[in-house]
Amino acid sequence: MTVQSVEVQVDLPEPKVRERAVSGAPGLLVCFLAVVAILVGVGLIVLGSLLLAGSSPVAVATVVLVLGHPLVVAGAAAFGGLTAVAPGQARVVALFGRYTGTVRTTGLRWVNPLASRRPVSTRIRNHETAVAKVNDADGNPIEIAAVVVWQVEDTARALYEVDDFTEFVAIQTETAVRHVATSYPYDSHGSGQLSLQDSVDAITEQLSAEIAARVVAAGVRIIESRITRLAYAPEIAQAMLRRQQAGAVVAARQRIVEGAVGMVELALAKLDEKNVVELDEERKAAMVSNLLVVLCSDHATQPVVNTGSLYH
Repeated sequence: MTVQSVEVQVDLPEPKVRERAVSGAPGLLVCFLAVVAILVGVGLIVLGSLLLAGSSPVAVATVVLVLGHPLVVAGAAAFGGLTAVAPGQARVVALFGRYTGTVRTTGLRWVNPLASRRPVSTRIRNHETAVAKVNDADGNPIEIAAVVVWQVEDTARALYEVDDFTEFVAIQTETAVRHVATSYPYDSHGSGQLSLQDSVDAITEQLSAEIAARVVAAGVRIIESRITRLAYAPEIAQAMLRRQQAGAVVAARQRIVEGAVGMVELALAKLDEKNVVELDEERKAAMVSNLLVVLCSDHATQPVVNTGSLYH
């Protein structure tokens, strides 16, 4: 089989951002410290209020109040930085519009409360294209659909290099399916070249490579792709079915004739070996003709009793 690879030429700009990992601080520890800070701050505020109401010096009460309020504010602000990261999910952190890193560590983490934390799913996803009607390499209209298994590999590029990475994968997948479908014929018709119907593994490998080249800008990794539907378009399906049936009939006839010739050769050899009857060339020709008619006929043959001879 002749394998022809389709060169994928996709002119993509150089990525401006790539993922870098940040772990953040342990969330439980920060949560505990924030609770302690708030309790201490509230206690100081209450103590300062009592000191002002009593006979204590105003300066001491003021200092206690001044220490209490910042602790409460700091503790409350610390709660704003707590971020829960579930398995199969990442958080892309950006501070004042600038990408600072991605948190992939699962559990409760803490990052800068002023930073935005956008969730991005890193789970494996499926996308199935709609049935597309295209012309194959021979110009025949066909219907084709495929399913692709993909996963976000670079969260920063998924968010910042393309507008909507999910839609981007869907459109680029359909584009690759159409390109592959128009690059190969539906059927090789026994020529040995690569075709959509007869070379499924090679075609799907080529399809995966082309989709991967098209979606690399979005930080997406293609795990696998498979063609889920492949058929001639309805307007030529009957004509192509008759063509396939005709080819099957010809192949079957060829096998029948080859088998019949072998059986005739065996019959003649056995007759000659056993000396059952002496046959001249003309009688051999008549016997071969009769045997081939019997063996190659589509219907049951009717015997004819010949009471004369071949010559009368």
